[in-house]
Amino acid sequence: MKKVIIEYKMLIPAVLFILGAFLIFARDASTSTTMTVASIQIPAAARSVAASGAMAIHPVAVQAETAAAAPVSKINSGDTAWVLVATAMVMLMTVPGLAFFYCGLVRKKNVLSILMQCFTIMCILSLHWVIIGYSLAFGPDLGGKGLIGGIEWAFLEGVGLEPHNFYATTIPHQVFMIFQCMFAVITPALIIGAFAERIKFSSLCVFILLWATLVYDPLAHWVWSDGGFLSTAGGMGVLDFAGGTVIEINSGMASLAAAIIIGKRKGYPDKISPPHNLPFAVLGAGLLWFGWFGFNAGSALAANSLAANAFVTTHIAGATAALAWAIMDCIYNKRPTVLGIITGAVAGLVAITPACGFVNLRGAIGIGLGAGVLCYPVVAFLKPRFNYDDSLDVFGVHGIGGIWGVIATGLYATTSVNGAAANGLFYGNPAQFWIQCKAAVITIVFSFVASFILLKVVDAVMGLRVSDHEERIGLDLSEHRETAYTILE
Repeated sequence: MKKVIIEYKMLIPAVLFILGAFLIFARDASTSTTMTVASIQIPAAARSVAASGAMAIHPVAVQAETAAAAPVSKINSGDTAWVLVATAMVMLMTVPGLAFFYCGLVRKKNVLSILMQCFTIMCILSLHWVIIGYSLAFGPDLGGKGLIGGIEWAFLEGVGLEPHNFYATTIPHQVFMIFQCMFAVITPALIIGAFAERIKFSSLCVFILLWATLVYDPLAHWVWSDGGFLSTAGGMGVLDFAGGTVIEINSGMASLAAAIIIGKRKGYPDKISPPHNLPFAVLGAGLLWFGWFGFNAGSALAANSLAANAFVTTHIAGATAALAWAIMDCIYNKRPTVLGIITGAVAGLVAITPACGFVNLRGAIGIGLGAGVLCYPVVAFLKPRFNYDDSLDVFGVHGIGGIWGVIATGLYATTSVNGAAANGLFYGNPAQFWIQCKAAVITIVFSFVASFILLKVVDAVMGLRVSDHEERIGLDLSEHRETAYTILE
């Protein structure tokens, strides 16, 4: 009888989501109540493509179309200033944002290990990016198949201070490069939440470098580069404004693979203590939310109304998902929790990431609602049911939230917001919805399989997991010979 009741309760999120979506869209889709991005100058070629519903265009592709019809724009000081600020905001998301969010959720004997991992990943990936990563991800396509960039831009050779004629034509090329660098930094940093408290530091460093080179860089090329096979510039035409595929699904699937291969923490789940410092986690969540404005609005690559739309939709989706998660907590746990509301906020911010430059306010509310009620049961029910130890719910929040966000972009996208994009299913274009679904599936399979293989290789060569004794005393002491807190007896 108890099992039947649990199964019944698992249907509640789906019912709430369907009811919410119905209330939001119980109107004629053609009603003129949307925010319009009036300041974007859409070239004729892009307008004709968007009108046909055949594909959608990412901001860099919009600028590339414009560049094809006119000389390369001169540097715009306002655009450059905004993208530099956005770059700093995205860097803040990793250190200290994600670092504090994660370290607050682990036990006190592993606090410094989380901080060290986040900080080290930022350093390793920054060097990787300027040496070879940026060239592989955004460099001229190698072989004409849209799979990987060449090495022409290794060590930033040819990546100078003048605008590029495809990537962000109003800011220096190096500004675009360093903005993308911060995306490459935070994506693998997200994965550490899946194996927190039990991975060797040396093995982590090797895995992250391999993963960035063989998983992140190719996927970024597929989605965002000139000629990538999933891209809006000659590819499938997936709409991904700021990284639903490249960052969220990618990190989520890698996290699931890691949780499976590395295995559960000793004593999981019965003997694992709760988060040691929720105020740290709240601080980290607040910094992540703040940085997300740079993450999403900065992806407009200009200080314009598209950035404003991305800013507003990002905030509203995060707020909606946080409240939805709190309501779910009330339904299942009889009271809202601090951990729940900050987890819900992150889920909403994840889900709106691919959509923020393509949807209006109603779309943002629908996506945020979906994130709250879809991610919650994965974390609360499916993880215990399948008994995998994704320590900090990276798969449940980033993986599921990213999948929902990419698919939902195919539902809620509207050309009234971004005239160079395409309408989604709710606005009369089922073709875009199908494109989004295919891109999500491709990303899921590629990221999980590639991450699984890399983890197996590193485990065979170096070993991924610390010893039982080292895990019991904590990684702060066993891996770094330091402690976060001095306790006087």
